[in-house]
Amino acid sequence: MKTLVIVTHPDIKNSAVNKRWIDELEKYPDKYVVHRLYEVYPDERIDVLAEQKLVEQYDKIVFQFPYYWFNCPPLLKKWLDEVMTHGWAYGSKSGYKMSGKKIALAISAGVDEHEYSPAERYKYTLAELTRPFELSFEYVKADYQPLFAYYGIELNSSPEWIERSVPLYLKFLNSL
Repeated sequence: MKTLVIVTHPDIKNSAVNKRWIDELEKYPDKYVVHRLYEVYPDERIDVLAEQKLVEQYDKIVFQFPYYWFNCPPLLKKWLDEVMTHGWAYGSKSGYKMSGKKIALAISAGVDEHEYSPAERYKYTLAELTRPFELSFEYVKADYQPLFAYYGIELNSSPEWIERSVPLYLKFLNSL
């Protein structure tokens, strides 16, 4: 079964790591389907029914995005609000269309991992900061998986650093 990777990056052309991840995933069309929200919806007007039908086709879904301002890009938040509706994602006998699906986050983070800890600048781990995602997906009875994060992009965006992330990301995806 293929994995649906929903990429939400507002400036993918100038991305370092997210763009590289997409390039790698597209080498394996038999394993991954890459769905770029900002390319599909440049006007940010989401076709809710099309997105729901797309999600229904996959048992594994990964939301890939850069983490900034302690959250996801705005189009992903809008997608969650509009697509995960009552009667489809939750709240009725015919709902819970995401039930049992493995859901995970794949995040690129600008700062080093150690900065996301109680004694450091950002006080919380990335897993703690992304708990609203965990709770949302558990609410719709999805099988939320531990997140994948690649840290330090602001500090080291050399080709070697970016390339180092690729096998780690693929290993994560294959473990779902």
